[in-house]
Amino acid sequence: MKSFFPDPSKAPKDEPLGLGGNLSSEILIDAYTHGIFPWPSDGMILWHSPDPRAIFYPKDVKIQKSLKPFLRDYRVKFDYNFRNFINFCKTQRELKEPTWIDQNVVDSYTQMHDLGYAHSVEVYYNDELIGGLYGLIFGKVFCGESMISKGKNASKVALVALAKTLAKYDFIIDAQVMNPHLEFMGAKDISRDEFLAILKIKSNQPSGFAKFSDLEPNLE
Repeated sequence: MKSFFPDPSKAPKDEPLGLGGNLSSEILIDAYTHGIFPWPSDGMILWHSPDPRAIFYPKDVKIQKSLKPFLRDYRVKFDYNFRNFINFCKTQRELKEPTWIDQNVVDSYTQMHDLGYAHSVEVYYNDELIGGLYGLIFGKVFCGESMISKGKNASKVALVALAKTLAKYDFIIDAQVMNPHLEFMGAKDISRDEFLAILKIKSNQPSGFAKFSDLEPNLE
């Protein structure tokens, strides 16, 4: 089936390759499986496929000594309550600044969760939700979308749990665009062409597990 999008390998390196459209499941699946992701801004949907691309090889995620007490004290749950978690991301970000996670994003990615694509890595302390991350799985690729921390180091704990759990299944984690936090945790920049080649192979491989929610988060 023909893609809704232009060839991402010929897209601008650091500008959108398209704008407009909607966040229907059909369009989101098409986008992510072609290395493209949405970034809503001021009511408009911008579509990106940046060059270079930030990724994690799960085995290379860094665990600082200072993080180990939090790995012990926090509890991580996969897909425990996706809708609650994505709303948590929205409201926590709204406390600090305008956020691209609007109600349209919440509804669209919740539908993607219902279809089995979108997943949450939720971090709890004393049964209180304090952070985590969410993204989408296509084959052996986890496409990261948003990380959030209300409690100290909660998003780092979520990333470590995700990486250590997925390492045995030979996943990559798409982190989209490099920033100091991602680099500190071990993310690497690769060329867009290399990313698209890896994505083409890994997104068509079986994940290796039946349900993400059935996986036991690995914090050791």
